[in-house]
Amino acid sequence: MQTTLKETVRLTGTGLHTGRPARLTLKPAPAGSGIVFYRTDISGEAARIPARWDLVTPSPLNSQLRNEAGTTLSTVEHLMAACAGTGLGNARVEIDGPEVPVLDGSSAPFARAILSAGLEVQDASLTAIEILRPVEARSGQASARLDPGAGLVVSFAIDFPDKAIGRQVKTLDMANGAFLRELCDARTFCRKADVDAMRAQGKALGGTLFNAVVVEGDKVLTPGGLRHPDEPVRHKMLDALGDLALAGAPILGRYTGVRAGHAMTNQLLRAIFAEPSAWRRVEVSEATARRLPGWNLRPSDLSRVA
Repeated sequence: MQTTLKETVRLTGTGLHTGRPARLTLKPAPAGSGIVFYRTDISGEAARIPARWDLVTPSPLNSQLRNEAGTTLSTVEHLMAACAGTGLGNARVEIDGPEVPVLDGSSAPFARAILSAGLEVQDASLTAIEILRPVEARSGQASARLDPGAGLVVSFAIDFPDKAIGRQVKTLDMANGAFLRELCDARTFCRKADVDAMRAQGKALGGTLFNAVVVEGDKVLTPGGLRHPDEPVRHKMLDALGDLALAGAPILGRYTGVRAGHAMTNQLLRAIFAEPSAWRRVEVSEATARRLPGWNLRPSDLSRVA
């Protein structure tokens, strides 16, 4: 029930924060390998960076991985969300730089590429992480929590002073292709004042009005406006799905984020794995698999990707 790609996938783009061009290649991988990144601009074992929660380093703007050799790779969350949302469990991901390309600011280009290549079912059972009791991470007004659940449900609440965003709340059961229909095309968003400040600090160098939703007060500056009236909260849910995918296996539980970011969700995973009584590994039955985000998706489901 594990899966890998049927064909190799190639994508090119620019890093959101570094502004550097990057070439990304997703290749089939053996059962049990998980998602593993390889920096092709670095030689030897130092190039290998497994997509794991315990390799995440603090970063307020994205999810960054750092291996034991000190090699880093940033902005992995949109690709990881696409892997979780399409059910891709095993892949070798080669990249020639320090940041995954932002593409259009969402997971849709990654999801399209994965579904176009197709998934191959491997002769190996799949295990999931079942949440047994509530665990929460909290800092000020921000919190992230996992509760027991039969599948994966994601709930999120945000509250911004900008009228173009305001308060938004959304909950989705991630079964039955909900990721493709509801989340994968939601783009990263920011306030114009924050963009100006980040660029002054040498950050967000690859950000444009075409790969992010930029707002100023009650105005959406990005051409074409929003893809969904509540696109910002949908993107926060997408980010959470990608950050949870760094657990290394599907999660059976209910995630609730309130003003949470990448660091908060990683703190939640660390809290979960620090408490052996809060979770257990279970073999995924067909009935349970039907409740996972990527169950039984086909290339024809590409029509559901915006």
